Amino acid sequence: MSTEDETPFDAYREHVDRPLWRLFREYGPGRLSWFSIGMVANFLARMASLVPPLVLGAAIDAVFVGEGDYSLPVVPNAWLPTESLEQFWFSIAAIAGAFVAVALFTWIYGVSANLFAHSVMHAVRVDCFRKMQNLDMTFFDDKQTGEVMAVLNNDTQNLERFLDNALMNSARLLVMVGGIAGVLFYLNWQLAAVTLVAVPVMFAFTLWFMRVIEPRYVRQRSSVGWLNTRLENSLSGMDLTKTTASEEYEVSRVRKASKRLFDDTMAVLKLSYVYRPGMELLAGLAFAATFLVGGLWLTNGAAPGPFTGTLSVGDFVIFLFLTQRIVAPLAEVSNIVDQYENAKASSERVFGLRDIPVYVSDPVDPEPLEDVAGRVEYDDVTFSYATGEQRAIGGSEASGDGGLEAGNGGDGDGEADAEIVVEDVSFTAEPGDTVALVGPTGAGKSTVLKLLLRLYDVDDGEIRVDGHDVRDVHLADLRESIGYVSQETFLFDGTIADNIRYGHFDASDEAVREAAKAAQAHEFIEDLPDGYETRVGERGVKLSGGQRQRIAIARTVLQDPEILILDEATSAVDTKTELLIQQSIDRLTEGRTTLAIAHRLSTIREADVILVLEGGRVVERGDHEELLAADGRYATLWEAQAGTLDEALEAMADGGD
Repeated sequence: MSTEDETPFDAYREHVDRPLWRLFREYGPGRLSWFSIGMVANFLARMASLVPPLVLGAAIDAVFVGEGDYSLPVVPNAWLPTESLEQFWFSIAAIAGAFVAVALFTWIYGVSANLFAHSVMHAVRVDCFRKMQNLDMTFFDDKQTGEVMAVLNNDTQNLERFLDNALMNSARLLVMVGGIAGVLFYLNWQLAAVTLVAVPVMFAFTLWFMRVIEPRYVRQRSSVGWLNTRLENSLSGMDLTKTTASEEYEVSRVRKASKRLFDDTMAVLKLSYVYRPGMELLAGLAFAATFLVGGLWLTNGAAPGPFTGTLSVGDFVIFLFLTQRIVAPLAEVSNIVDQYENAKASSERVFGLRDIPVYVSDPVDPEPLEDVAGRVEYDDVTFSYATGEQRAIGGSEASGDGGLEAGNGGDGDGEADAEIVVEDVSFTAEPGDTVALVGPTGAGKSTVLKLLLRLYDVDDGEIRVDGHDVRDVHLADLRESIGYVSQETFLFDGTIADNIRYGHFDASDEAVREAAKAAQAHEFIEDLPDGYETRVGERGVKLSGGQRQRIAIARTVLQDPEILILDEATSAVDTKTELLIQQSIDRLTEGRTTLAIAHRLSTIREADVILVLEGGRVVERGDHEELLAADGRYATLWEAQAGTLDEALEAMADGGD
């Protein structure tokens, strides 16, 4: 797999030790009763399936041919009838009872095995999703949604199939081969040696297959995730694709990803098509050899070649039946190995995701954050995004025990390893103040505010709320005290009321309506066919950008935070809608500490402090009048937006800053 195709958790997947054993160790406790019941029922069902051939062989010799005693392995002769007619009816009853037992125990096995397998699959999926929820934003910056979906769906289903089918079939194989081999050696060890001579060869063939197929399965599972990622990205960007007439380009990208999965799948299947027929051929040859030697033994009336002793017709029939019974489970080894290797690759991916360390987490002994006043302090804050490889492994190196030691997203080696996005940023926002951040795209404005929410952690310096370092308090307490309105409004597929209520799920309908009124959203919501019960569609596609933004503001109003973050909340709407949104923002910011990013400087001219950022550093600070009087970068931006763009460009060309 090329470096550019690596997912954020590939580095951890490579260090997962004995993934299937770990699966049982972590998810077996509490579910072993169902697993044990399934294994016992499976064993009894297989043992019962051996009864009919044994009874038939005894009946042939004693009842129909009359050349031997009526006897069964491990059954005392005193328990068996002595008269031919009684032996006949006993045989019928034993055979029928055996089939009933097979059906009953197979049903018990099926129910218990499925309960165990699906319970594990459910727990794995939920745990993976919970881990995904707890992962840092650096993981999601890579946007490997398809990879995560492959883990949550495809890989968990592979584990379920392994636990339900392959594991139980493995037990069935061991019971059948062991039981049949024991019976055959009990009846005639010489002919049994002929029947079972292929087993060591099949075992060696299987070991070879497992060694060669494993890396192919790993590549196939990776290709599934890569295709899912490509499909998810293409579908999410359908608007851009159509407006740029790039349909064929997207088809070619999906074709490339699909061809990669096709090639990797065929690499698996080609090897499987050698292994499966090979196993069936070896099992078939064992049956043919048994029929040949046994047939000659009976036809000649004496042991052929090096063989000695006698062979009855009934024993020969038992050999034929049981040899045929052993062919099916031996030939099924290929499916078991397939499912095993597939499950191993999937479990590596599951635990690869589970093993990614979470760096932004609650402290061991958190400080209480209560009755928040809203004082915010940035003290020499510096932050850098790690490179793609560093993000994948958390800026750490493999430890000696095969695991990975946690880092902190980078080792601070300098710009060669990570690009500094925020550098030595310091400012204070008193309770109720408004601090505005302005500057060109890529100046680090959004990152500065996301650090307050601990979507990322600072590399150096401190961010404090009411004197508490944000790293020392509960994440939930911190984020509940901060309202965040982004320029990229996200709505879940549900009703408008559900989206306003999101995060405060027990809010009353009246509270939802009041929040909507405060956000200037109530009027347009009431005009919709279903009002507050109108479904917004995936990502809110049924609403306009301004409507989505006002719903997001209503959500924040309902939250009633002490600190408010506005990240270019009016950047994607028209002027009329911006006025409506600005009115709702003005209501929202009253009495709250507000940190705002604005692309239209007119919206933040009343801010208590305006910070001008360039290259992640604060290059100017002051209020609107002070910055205009300084005639620096802010004044240049203001003049450009005020309509004197030519003069601003000339001033910038002359080096004025």
